[in-house]
Amino acid sequence: MVNEKKKLKVYVPGIKFPSISVTGNACALNCAHCGRHYLEGMRKPERGEILNYCLKLAEEGYNGCLLSGGMDGRLKVPLDFYADEIREIKRRTNLKLNAHVGFIDESDLEWVKYVDAVSLDFVGDDDVIKRVYKIDKTVDDYLRILDLLTEAGVRIAPHITIGLDFGKIWWEYRAIDLLVQYPIDVLVLDVLIPTKGTEMENVPKPSVEESLKVVKYAREEFDGELSIGCMRPLGRWRLEFDKGAVVAGVDRLTNPPRKVIEWAKTVRDVEIIYECCVM
Repeated sequence: MVNEKKKLKVYVPGIKFPSISVTGNACALNCAHCGRHYLEGMRKPERGEILNYCLKLAEEGYNGCLLSGGMDGRLKVPLDFYADEIREIKRRTNLKLNAHVGFIDESDLEWVKYVDAVSLDFVGDDDVIKRVYKIDKTVDDYLRILDLLTEAGVRIAPHITIGLDFGKIWWEYRAIDLLVQYPIDVLVLDVLIPTKGTEMENVPKPSVEESLKVVKYAREEFDGELSIGCMRPLGRWRLEFDKGAVVAGVDRLTNPPRKVIEWAKTVRDVEIIYECCVM
């Protein structure tokens, strides 16, 4: 039974926490689940305009933003080219910054220390990495990033996408087992959305029931805050899944349907926060 006293934080980032792509619609990868589709919905300031753009956000009362974009040939989101701007944004505003990074290394530590959190997509199986991302990387490469950032004291929020292996759920359990060994305070679970125009558009959605099994497993194994991220199917699927996740004891839930919020208020204390769910 869920602990009645435990607060549920409902995150609604769209209003005061926009996503920014520093690469426009460009990405060197063409992943099977994304096909660059998710860059389209992001805001795209011009290359030299990121600082001014963020100063304007601060003036207009925004809480922060997600700095993201496509990956370049180094398999990084090229935020290192914006190190000076990122430092200035933090110096001149109170905006919270969440950075989506890719495969960063020691050279990135000088800028990454300015952001409030790093979001890292984490995959717990070498073959899934090859099949979905089509890159020559392994689980060890991901673990190296976790080692690097946690040792440097950077706050890192790993994201697992349930069903990322063309809708099949299996590797996620190992990913959770690996991640719980790290000093992370928020673990984010997303769920695959079979997206039109991608290789996975005809893959069946992961079932609510199987997806919730992963949520429950994560809840048992992880003692930090468990968050349901913004990527998961809509409609009836989301309604059922979100209710199940609340009952399973997640701490954070992003963009739930209004019906779920109203229902959640009857079983938990609910707080609504207009930020990214890792903040």
